[in-house]
Amino acid sequence: MSQNILTVCYLIGSITFILGLKMLSNPASARKGNLLAGAGMAIAILGTIFLYKDVETGEYLHNYEWIFGALLIGGIVGTLAAKKVKMTAMPEMVSLFNGMGGACAALISIEEFNHLSKEIQTNPNPDYIHFIQPTVLIIVVGLIIGSVSFAGSMIAWGKLNGKVKDLSFTGQNILNLLVLASAMGLAGYLVMHPAHSMMLYIILGLSLIYGIFFVMPIGGADMPVVISLLNSFTGVAAACGGFLYNNEVMLTGGILVGAAGTLLTILMCKAMNRSLKNVLIGSFGGNSAKSGGGSSDFGHYKEISLSDTAMIMSYANKVMIVPGYGLAVAQAQHICHELEKILAEKGVDVKYAIHPVAGRMPGHMNVLLAEADVSYDHLLEMEDANEEFSTTDVVLVLGANDVVNPAAKTDPASPIYGMPILDVELAKNIVVNKRSMKPGYAGIENELFFKPKTSMLFGDAKKVLQDLCAEIKNS
Repeated sequence: MSQNILTVCYLIGSITFILGLKMLSNPASARKGNLLAGAGMAIAILGTIFLYKDVETGEYLHNYEWIFGALLIGGIVGTLAAKKVKMTAMPEMVSLFNGMGGACAALISIEEFNHLSKEIQTNPNPDYIHFIQPTVLIIVVGLIIGSVSFAGSMIAWGKLNGKVKDLSFTGQNILNLLVLASAMGLAGYLVMHPAHSMMLYIILGLSLIYGIFFVMPIGGADMPVVISLLNSFTGVAAACGGFLYNNEVMLTGGILVGAAGTLLTILMCKAMNRSLKNVLIGSFGGNSAKSGGGSSDFGHYKEISLSDTAMIMSYANKVMIVPGYGLAVAQAQHICHELEKILAEKGVDVKYAIHPVAGRMPGHMNVLLAEADVSYDHLLEMEDANEEFSTTDVVLVLGANDVVNPAAKTDPASPIYGMPILDVELAKNIVVNKRSMKPGYAGIENELFFKPKTSMLFGDAKKVLQDLCAEIKNS
């Protein structure tokens, strides 16, 4: 009876995962989808704790003090981290939590292999070894993918918060392939000869090394793609755990995460007009990018005052705001929404142009603006925004750089050449808010800043927007 109830719990969990993922596709229902999937996960976890029965021994789980102690600690740490994290640190937290998922999958593989090793010692006959080989295959696949996801996510976390610098050297791609091939070759050997248990830890070490060197050369401009890819790795590793335990909800969750992460990676690459191979090998946004591009001698830029900015925005019919990482750094999303409301009261049509890879993680700008309760109807995807720039009176670029750089269309020597961008230069007036003329994360100059229709409004985004709101109110 208890096993039937547990099956129902797993079915509920699987259904809520699917429905939750479906709801995540719409910003208006994303929060409810997240809560629904979380509720399904809670049902599956509690069902496992109280209803799971070991097939061999017929015993239920009994180490409740350890189980609930771990749940309590993890719940407190996760809640505090989620509540205290700043929006600028959200990509780092996503990488960190994703890495923890990979680490869990790797630890599951190690524990299950140790369990099999004891079985092999008591029953070393060839028939039994042949019987467990498929299980060993799943174990080593989960170990390799989980370890790569963990190590890669930790490096991504360090690079996003500035603690780890880009590292590339001649022959690095060849070294990476050799390390990966060695890990896979040893994994194949271990599947055929599972009695050689120490081989597992050599595979673990090689996988961790590969995960580190896999992410090290990739620059910041490619971090959205890397985060998506590593997220898909964690999903696949979790699915391997579902196979090991014959756990339907774990398998479903892993497959959904793996598939969603893979599709998101493909979409990110499409948004950058680059192949995944080019992202992983080309190191766009890393050290190699900083030396690329054409001449930075574009002439002189012009500045604009707050009063002039307030005047042209107050008398505009349509204003388009282009948010970027600088907006997140300044924590200015709320005052940006306030500016939108002030302009709307004056009859100005205000919308936001969202580039798919703006920020440091997929959907970073959407999450940032959602935190400030910006209406989803005012957020335009790149294709829709590009159709409206020609009829826009003023574009206000807030901390965005590479996603509005015309070099992506005009300079074949630029490392971002071919990447679809927001065509802000089609607008009548462009106001760019930056702290300085320092290049963006891709490390290249932006020709847009020197265009005749572009004016620079220097300063911290939050302070500038606060002053701009005050100026418009008094105009």
